[in-house]
Amino acid sequence: MAFGATFAALRHRNYRIWAAAGFVSVVGTWMQVLGVNWYVLAETGSATSMGLAVLLQAIPTLLLSAWGGALADRLPARPLLIAAQGAHAALAAGLALVAVTGAGGLPAIYAISLASGAVSAVEGPMMGRWASTLVDRETLGNALALGSLTNSAGRILGMSAGAVVVAAAGPALLFAVNAASFVAVVVALCAVRERDRHAPEPVEAAPDVGGIRAGFRYLLRQPVVLVALALSVVLGSLGRNYQVTMAAMSDGPLGGGAAGYGLLSTVFAVGTVLGALVAARRRHLGYGVLIAAGLLASALQIVAGLAPGTLSFAAVILPVAAAAVLIDTTVGARAQLDTDYAMRGRVLGALAVTGSVSAAVGAPLLGWLSEHAGPRQTLVLAGAVTVLATAAAGVALDRLRERRLQYRVARMLAAPVVRRPAQRVAASAARVVRPAPRVVGNARPAVLRMVRPRQAGGRPWALRRPSTPGPRNRTGANPSLPGR
Repeated sequence: MAFGATFAALRHRNYRIWAAAGFVSVVGTWMQVLGVNWYVLAETGSATSMGLAVLLQAIPTLLLSAWGGALADRLPARPLLIAAQGAHAALAAGLALVAVTGAGGLPAIYAISLASGAVSAVEGPMMGRWASTLVDRETLGNALALGSLTNSAGRILGMSAGAVVVAAAGPALLFAVNAASFVAVVVALCAVRERDRHAPEPVEAAPDVGGIRAGFRYLLRQPVVLVALALSVVLGSLGRNYQVTMAAMSDGPLGGGAAGYGLLSTVFAVGTVLGALVAARRRHLGYGVLIAAGLLASALQIVAGLAPGTLSFAAVILPVAAAAVLIDTTVGARAQLDTDYAMRGRVLGALAVTGSVSAAVGAPLLGWLSEHAGPRQTLVLAGAVTVLATAAAGVALDRLRERRLQYRVARMLAAPVVRRPAQRVAASAARVVRPAPRVVGNARPAVLRMVRPRQAGGRPWALRRPSTPGPRNRTGANPSLPGR
């Protein structure tokens, strides 16, 4: 099959199977998210109770992801992933049973949400580590970008279809559909060919490699990755909790209400798809991309706080969402490419923890600021903080990576396009500042003049002194210039 650079990862048969199953699973997952929120809101009429269900799913990720990462580095992935899909399917079926019969009520919904979060926390690093072996190293970044595209498209379809289904048949059907979607993942796990995987050669690890503390010690010796993770926390907490700030802006200064919030959510989802496509088209997702996307998203967040209406706010939100996906994809790619495969599970666990911290800290903080300082002021203040944090991270990364930015700037300034006018100015200044010497006899003044080099491949312009006339011997040498 022939694919362009945007879909390079789809050249791998294993990844094609996995991407198709992942899309089905993501659609089912977002249908269940909508169903849980709808069920809790219908039973209690409280948005706080609905937020509690979301929090219960996030807490295990914060507490158990490091342990899940250690397990991912030590245990075989395929059987454990199959068991995790079975657990997810059973929990979704339990939600459907509660929705139909009412047995257990809200406590049962909360308990199932907590258990589902625990399974996801242990499963996440293992699935990320295993999925990274479905493609080669050169296309891993593209595979992660396409994964973001799958998640974004699946979210849009899942939420849209879920809204229709929940209005027609209630949330129980959404839970049943999600339970069935995990069958696709199990089938994909069984269909992946082991011989086509791109796992590196096994390395005999030290006795403490299997522990969680060993993972933290390893990360402490990776300052570049630590800076990227720290920047991800700041940008995630203050720059991408837009479900809070969009709702506050729509309900407050924009005056859009529920309809405006729905429009902004749709635009944001479209922006995530565009960002995934941009990331997929890039052959290399480096730290320069991370810093550029962080600065762009932060600056546009300030502009969003000053937007006068819903449409102008939506126009700014679109590139912000694209930059957010580009940031997440780049951080995920560097966290895997710049670390040892033997530690990849624990690194992915640390990445999951940063995402949980961003959500747990950023959402309440932005909500409190929006309530007490105002939504516009919150966006401007948070954007200014993230601009400074991104600039500081850029300087730190440049120093840790041997000042590559300074080298690039110097090389750019030395380019012919930049050097030519600079040399002209320097030559003119030399003629003005340094007066021409008095001519004695037939001597010619030794002044600097611009000449074109005759040799091929030379600089387009060069400064040299005219040759001094003098008697030459038959070989062409100038006896007045000894040593030449």
